Order: sequence, then structure tokens, then C-alpha cells
Amino acid sequence: MIKVLIFLLLQQAEKVRATWSVTFENPDHCAFKGSSVEFKCSYSYPEDESVRETAWFKGMLQDETWKRVRLSVLPSYTNRSDYQGDHINNCSLVLHNLQEDDTGHYFFWFDTNKYGRRSKQSVHLSVTELKASIRPIRVRAGDRVTLECTTTCQNHRTIWFRDGRRVTEPEFQAQTEYAGNYSCTIEGLNSLQSDPVALDVLYSPLNVTIEVNRSGPLLVGSSVTLTCRSAANPAADTYTWWYRRDVSNSSLQLQEGSGQVLSFSSVQLTHTGTYICQAGNPVGQSRSAEVLLTVEDTVHPFIVLGIGIKVIFLLVLTPVIIWTWKRRSHSDANKENNSNDYENVIVG
Repeated sequence: MIKVLIFLLLQQAEKVRATWSVTFENPDHCAFKGSSVEFKCSYSYPEDESVRETAWFKGMLQDETWKRVRLSVLPSYTNRSDYQGDHINNCSLVLHNLQEDDTGHYFFWFDTNKYGRRSKQSVHLSVTELKASIRPIRVRAGDRVTLECTTTCQNHRTIWFRDGRRVTEPEFQAQTEYAGNYSCTIEGLNSLQSDPVALDVLYSPLNVTIEVNRSGPLLVGSSVTLTCRSAANPAADTYTWWYRRDVSNSSLQLQEGSGQVLSFSSVQLTHTGTYICQAGNPVGQSRSAEVLLTVEDTVHPFIVLGIGIKVIFLLVLTPVIIWTWKRRSHSDANKENNSNDYENVIVG
């Protein structure tokens, strides 16, 4: 009799096992920090049972003991775990805004009106970050550059951006305009980008120009300042000024003094000529176009002409003004004598 009872119990247990199951569509997930992931899950149980409660757990080490902890009691999962399942057969779960601490094993549990069940198998989640790197990070214009975006997740297409603009090729020859901050992302997840990495492109001075603080011809004794401007990385740190007095002669004569600014406190006729600035940095050097300075020792002809006209005008106008004033004064006196409203009377 006892043997029969044991047989019936074992048969019933086997029947329960045959009708009870938890199935994970993908037991191994790899996702990116900040993204969302869905654990697609289904479960089954005997037809004579009904589900009363469901829950997801995470395997965690607490007090040196491996435990399954209900997600609903973990503060870090508040407003980030979304149960998509039901009390019938669907047990899917979605986790949002993934963090690196979310990496681990997850288990599903449900309770029927007869038994409480939990999955023996688990879903494993790996949360990874995108890491951008540039080799090398400092180059000279023309050097080869390689961009690398590393992650533990496989089979993803990488997309690169430089200062927010898409980069089409992960390998290129550096140009001055390619300097900037680079970041990578995964196709379809453009909102999730790696931390930026800066590419520093070194180049010799470009667009070297001379800025003169005064325009037009200079008078002997006046002052003038010439400033050398350029775009360079690193910034230009050496300057040389070249001077040629004879414009028709292509030979150059070194001007004394150096520095970004060339000043003359009192120009002379000998300062007339063309000036060239040469700017340099550790990468190279470049020269500006010629700038012509003209120094004159007399007042400009137009100024002389203007002064002469004014003098002549004053010489002619002054006698006219004096004559007009005298004539007007004489006329006023006559009018006064002839306009009396009384006559002399002799009293006898």
C-alpha cells in the first residue's frame, strides 16, 4: 500500500513538472548604458491552477551569501523596471536607463493557488559603455588618424561624430579643420554617445597678415605700428620682419628687431618700403604678403592747396567786409540826421 502511494505521488510530481515551465527567448543580453532592454519571457502551469502573483528577482551577494532579491524592494530599480507580462502566460520585463550595476542574473517567480514557482534558469544581462579612442590623439596635418569605438557588445555598426557632425570614415589624413571632439554611437541609438575625445592637429602658421594701425601716407616724425597676425597650432612664437626699400629690387633686407609687433615712434623717409612678416612655431613657418609704407617729408599737395584757397579767400573777403561795414555806418548816420520829428523855433 505504501509503495502504491509513493508511486502516485511521484506520478503527480512528474505531471506537475511536465506542465510547469519558464522560458526565456534570449537568456543572454548585452546592452548599452542609458538604453533599455526587454527580457522576453513566457511561463506555463497546470490547467487546474490559477496565477495569483508574479515577480522578478535579481541574484545578488548580500552578507557574503548569494540571494535572489525582489526588484520591487531595490531602490535603484524604482521607475526603471516595467513588467510587460500578465497572470496568464507572458512574463516579459523591460528595464530602462540601464546602469553598469544592472549587470547580473535575473529570475522570474510566480505563485498559483497551489504552489509557488521560480525559474531555475536565469537571464544574464551585461551593461557596457561606449568608449571612443583616437590613435594618435596629437598629429600634424597630413598624418594618418584612426578612430576606434570599443564595447563588449558584438555585431553593432558604429557611427562617429565630430563636434556634432557625422564623420563618414573612421580612418583619414588629418587636416587643420579635422581638429575637435570626437564621439561614437551605435546605429539606431544616436541618443547614446560615448564621452568625447579630442583630436589635436598641429600645423604651421596660416593666413599670415600684417595689420597697420594707420592708413595712407605717413608724415616724417609720425608713429606707426605693424602687427603680425596668423592662425597656428601651437600659436606662433617666433616672428621675423623683412624690409625692402627698393620696391623694384626683389632682394630682402633683415629689419632689426623681432616680435609680433613692429613699432616706429618717429618714421623717416628711409622707412619707406615694403614689409613682410614671417611667423613660425615648432611645426614650421610662413610669410605674409608685402605691405607698403610710404613716408613723406612735406605736407600733402592737397592740404597745401586747401590752405592756399582759404588764405586767398580771407585776403579778398576782409577788405570787402571792412568797406561794407564803413558804408553801412555812414548810411545809418545820415538817416539819423534826416529823420528828426521837430524844427528850430526862434522865440522873440
